[in-house]
Amino acid sequence: MSTREWLSGADRAWLLMDRPTNLMMIVGLIVLERPFERARLRNLVAARFLRFERFRCIPVGDTWGARWVETGQFDIDDHVICTALPAAAGQPELEALLGELAGTPFNPGRPWWTFHLIERYGSGSAIITRIHHSYADGIALVRVLFTLADAGRGGVGRSARAEPAPSSVSVPGLAELVPAPISAALRAGTSLAGLGIEHLLHPAEAPAAALGALASTGELVHIAALADDPQTRLKQPLSGARRAAWADPLSLEEVHTVAHLLGCTVNDVLVSTLAGALGRYLTAQGDDVTELTLRAVVPVNLRQDSEPPSLGNRFGLVFIGLPIGILHPLQRLEAVHTAMQELKNSPQAAATLGLLSVVGSLPAPIEDPMITLFSAKASLVFSNLHGPQKPLRLSGAVIRQVLFWVPEAGSIGTGISMLSYCSAVHFGVISDRQMIARPHELLALIGAEFERLVCLVLLGSGERSE
Repeated sequence: MSTREWLSGADRAWLLMDRPTNLMMIVGLIVLERPFERARLRNLVAARFLRFERFRCIPVGDTWGARWVETGQFDIDDHVICTALPAAAGQPELEALLGELAGTPFNPGRPWWTFHLIERYGSGSAIITRIHHSYADGIALVRVLFTLADAGRGGVGRSARAEPAPSSVSVPGLAELVPAPISAALRAGTSLAGLGIEHLLHPAEAPAAALGALASTGELVHIAALADDPQTRLKQPLSGARRAAWADPLSLEEVHTVAHLLGCTVNDVLVSTLAGALGRYLTAQGDDVTELTLRAVVPVNLRQDSEPPSLGNRFGLVFIGLPIGILHPLQRLEAVHTAMQELKNSPQAAATLGLLSVVGSLPAPIEDPMITLFSAKASLVFSNLHGPQKPLRLSGAVIRQVLFWVPEAGSIGTGISMLSYCSAVHFGVISDRQMIARPHELLALIGAEFERLVCLVLLGSGERSE
């Protein structure tokens, strides 16, 4: 093995969050319309995915941090794997496999990523990807995975660029006395302290805004002072057994139309729909959600949309209140819209990234109480990514469906993801079985809540509807 570079503070923070019952693993699914062979996938991964040198490395920790170390006997065949399902297997069997893989640790002696090809799935094939969060955040990984697609179909494939050659961090003068990971984190914290979010939950609309280090510090104090999220079924001890599922997508055009008619944003509609579904699901499970609000941790991209695909973790976190106790769709949407407006231009995302950069550069025991503190403030992770709106092809095969599942941290055991692709919004749920044993029950309620809102819009009715 040969040493390459230090992990950034933020990357190491996600490395240290790994727990046996809560692995920091991003899982993706690509469904192809026609059968795909392993040799073709292997060639694509070798030519495009492995342009990023980090994927030949593993993170190796020491007292002050961790380094990316290249494996001396890297073998792509260890990472591009054929996985068979029974001949008549469908979505339930594939979901079971996804949940099993999401709870299976990586081989620590090999780079922490795999592509699992199910050669026969429906009329085509399916590919499950697993990548550890320390390599990159979900926004970066979705961009990187789309670079596997053929060029000329939305221009995605041609945009792939190799990651710059890694180099060790060095700071001249007295700063040389500070361990390299810490100096990098301090510089990151300094440069990120002034960042803000202009458009919440829309990665392409998250430019920097000069809000100042003082505002960021105050935001961290505000988060730490939040009361712990209320006790519901989503606050159970973790078992480590994962359950994953996805639902039929919603029409993005229909969501746009509803948002336009109601004078709000697409994200307002999606978050409100999710809140309504969670309220009804928890009520069915025996929880009293009257006047209850749960918080979701939401990743917000801090990259510029024009940047080429690159690895690493460059996102912040915001805490969004989900008014699950409001049953009426229009009243709930109004409450969500107000909450989202309050968070716009907030320094919260930049402040949390700065915090992760610093905490991830300190000795590991320091991170545990921080993760415990912050994970107690929320009940789930919610992520919303914007993908290509024209169908892509993988070595000639049309990509029919793309989904991803987000990892959680600390005591949080439920993640809900939304990805827009081909004019549709695709939903995925992953959860510890102690919290949501049958995620399809929640997913069905998401669709039902959106239809309830559509009916109210068509009827022009603002009356209370239970």
